[in-house]
Amino acid sequence: MNSGILYIVATPIGNLKDVTARALETLKDVDYILCEDTRDSQKLLSPFGITTKTLSLHQHSPEKRFKEVLGLLENGKNLALITDAGTPGISDPGNLLIDFLIKNNSDLKIVPIPGPSALIAALSISGFSTDKFYFAGFPPLKNKREKFFKELAVIKNTIVLYESTHRILRTLEDIKNNFESNKKIVVCRELTKQFETIYRATVVNIADLLNAGSLKGEFVVVIEN
Repeated sequence: MNSGILYIVATPIGNLKDVTARALETLKDVDYILCEDTRDSQKLLSPFGITTKTLSLHQHSPEKRFKEVLGLLENGKNLALITDAGTPGISDPGNLLIDFLIKNNSDLKIVPIPGPSALIAALSISGFSTDKFYFAGFPPLKNKREKFFKELAVIKNTIVLYESTHRILRTLEDIKNNFESNKKIVVCRELTKQFETIYRATVVNIADLLNAGSLKGEFVVVIEN
């Protein structure tokens, strides 16, 4: 029996119209869809009439679930992996599954279905050099935070990081304290969504702009360095 295929499917980061035709076709045709939250996934699947069975897979999933996925693939089932928004495996626990599968069966076929990415969307509108860039993901919550920002400050490429509603001001303060005051910064809030907002300033005064607006939503921070 031939093994099945695992498709790594990028999904919209906010606007459902950004989903690709290939992504929809794949999600309809596979035997199972692996997702972080089966209820949240319906926000994407239901509007397009996708009724494929879903299985939960997240950063706290036990190894038993990984083995179950491996078994399905080895028994010829085709699966799609999606995340809550964007591309699986990019600042996302999907990479844990992919690593597990490769280590346990390197012959499995893993196919990317590319699409929306908050990282690339933010870079594309930043106006900064993108020949080389450094993606830092989410800053540490507590330990190693000071070291994290000090190390970022010496990287001589455009820097991109993600941040949440509750920590964005703290992160901007840490950036201000570690980067040269004249460094330009772009903060993207709620990309592709109804209340998308782009803030442009220097690391010294960017927080003032955000405080004058809304701090709700998901943020991508781009620093010219």
